[in-house]
Amino acid sequence: MGGIIDSIRSSGVVGAGGAGFPTHVKLDTNAEVIIVNAAECEPLLRVDQQLCQRYALELVRTLKTLMAVVGAEQGYFGIKKKYGPAVTALQKAIDSEGLSNNIKIFLLKDFYPAGDEQVLVYEITGRAVPEGGIPLMVGTVVVNVETLLNIYFALNFNNPVTEKYVTVTGAVSRPQTLKVPLGVNLSFLLELVGGTTVFPFAVIDGGPLMGNVIKDKDKFFVTKTTKGIIILPEDHPLILAKNQALQVSLHQARSACCQCVACTEICPRFLLGHNLQPHKTMLSISYLNLASAKGLTQSFLCSQCGLCDLYACPMGLSPRKVNQFLQQQLREQKVKNPHQRKDLTPPSFREYRKVPGKRIIERWGLAKWDVESPLKEDSLKAQEVSLSLKQHIGAPAIPVVEKGEKVEKGQLIGKAPENTLGANIHASISGIVKSRDESVIVIQSI
Repeated sequence: MGGIIDSIRSSGVVGAGGAGFPTHVKLDTNAEVIIVNAAECEPLLRVDQQLCQRYALELVRTLKTLMAVVGAEQGYFGIKKKYGPAVTALQKAIDSEGLSNNIKIFLLKDFYPAGDEQVLVYEITGRAVPEGGIPLMVGTVVVNVETLLNIYFALNFNNPVTEKYVTVTGAVSRPQTLKVPLGVNLSFLLELVGGTTVFPFAVIDGGPLMGNVIKDKDKFFVTKTTKGIIILPEDHPLILAKNQALQVSLHQARSACCQCVACTEICPRFLLGHNLQPHKTMLSISYLNLASAKGLTQSFLCSQCGLCDLYACPMGLSPRKVNQFLQQQLREQKVKNPHQRKDLTPPSFREYRKVPGKRIIERWGLAKWDVESPLKEDSLKAQEVSLSLKQHIGAPAIPVVEKGEKVEKGQLIGKAPENTLGANIHASISGIVKSRDESVIVIQSI
């Protein structure tokens, strides 16, 4: 099986769902179960469900291969029941391959964050991942749909990762899911969807809850972890909430938290039995000296899902931003996460605290943009791409090309450092290296 791992490594496959963890490292192990994360729980995004529908057979066959690699007897596609065409395509592929005993579809309800790794593992296996832990601790490996498809192309065609599927939606003329070269800019994406329908506009990189507002639109380039681009009016309430300064959030936490516990009662980590209670963090921050934040280590357990501030809090406060701030403070003080309990017992009311995706859409006035985004795989030729050498968790790739050098699409241009967590980077178009430094390689088409 070493050859398979080597192919995945050389092709630069990383987690395409947002984390960017090098996939060859994740699969170099033994596990009882592999779960394909097809939940796609963030509203408005469409990539994974569309790939499941179009590439069902390829995905099923690749999952079978990976099960053999890690020694897993059981594989699952964790997908929302409401994605009917994708579910039908996957089941047809599973049946046609005679794999119904080993590969199953687990139908998820429409709640957020169903696609969180730890939530997904518990929903499908009933196993609670330990605090601060990873799915492998309970015998499970989780891979994203697009990651699985990238593995298929790596193993069957020796294709490195040079392209990305991105849903471009919101206030645009033609919402679509696009297949584009890595490194294309925002203007390229907007041209493909007919431009924006509002001005001035703001851009969210990712989903409405966990995505970040792009501060400098001219410096945005698609990477291996880009999943969605959402265009909204600049004065949209969601944009204003995301742009609220950290110091304002800290001041509000001290002055306005009424300890209603709404944030805690729907916190996905708390509902898995973790010792994370955001309302207590909000209370404690009013009294503790932030120069010594050791008493607030539960912030390490926050997954940054955004439910506490973008859905639960009646006062519009942001426990999530407070937790972000505390995590940074703790790391600067070299404090490690002390929360590692394994004997987790999810509360009995967990099932009744799940937040439906529709409620989030209604809460933030996104209904008019919750539309189909048809998959389009033939796009315009990119004239220039800017390829970051760090599109993944770990060390940046080391450039192996020089300015002025001619490169071909798929050619290795950034090599992962030896004996270090990292991933290779390949040219996404053919052309000339226009510029090169230790962080970005720019290629211009010829």
